Amino acid sequence: MREIKIKPATKGLLVRDPITREPLKAGGEMKPRNTYWLRRMLDASVVEVEEKKKEGAKS
Repeated sequence: MREIKIKPATKGLLVRDPITREPLKAGGEMKPRNTYWLRRMLDASVVEVEEKKKEGAKS
């Protein structure tokens, strides 16, 4: 299954993982790209974190 890195959309917003019931870390976490997290993205509870490529890294 493909994963995405997401974080809460705003500082202080509490978004819980539906399985572990743990809050999503403010710095972002890797989560499965499933309907639950896609719905959280659509309702603007979470945003996808853009991964920055390291300089000199081969594609």
